Amino acid sequence: MKLREQMPELTGATEWLNGQVTKKELVGEKPTLIHFWSISCHLCKEAMQQVNQFRDDYKEKLNVVAVHMPRSENDLNIEEIKKVAEEHGIIQPIFIDGEHKLTEAFENQYVPAYYVFDREGNLRHFQAGGSGMNMLEKRVNRVLDEMETNE
Repeated sequence: MKLREQMPELTGATEWLNGQVTKKELVGEKPTLIHFWSISCHLCKEAMQQVNQFRDDYKEKLNVVAVHMPRSENDLNIEEIKKVAEEHGIIQPIFIDGEHKLTEAFENQYVPAYYVFDREGNLRHFQAGGSGMNMLEKRVNRVLDEMETNE
């Protein structure tokens, strides 16, 4: 995805955990963070505590959606996904992308990967890898600051 492109529709999930959301529900009110992860990704698990802290700190100002992107056959086990999600405190909606439909719509190749959309649904920031939470926070704050300035 390129910056300023519209958020793809959140369709094609093989399953949803922790509730289901649509693009229509996310766009309009507040910015959205969509993060891709996988149960076989060590970096994802390391970063999850920071993602959860981020989610909790910004819960009034930011939508957060997790996308489980399988990297191998072993990553398709829904019970294992549920177990890892619970172990790592992932309580936000989780889009299980067992057929890579959303992964393809995002043109995403990485886990962990983070996409920040403004409240109009335009992509404002993309980042991959486990170590960039400070940059992610700066970008989210920039989008939030713009939102407050424009009101």
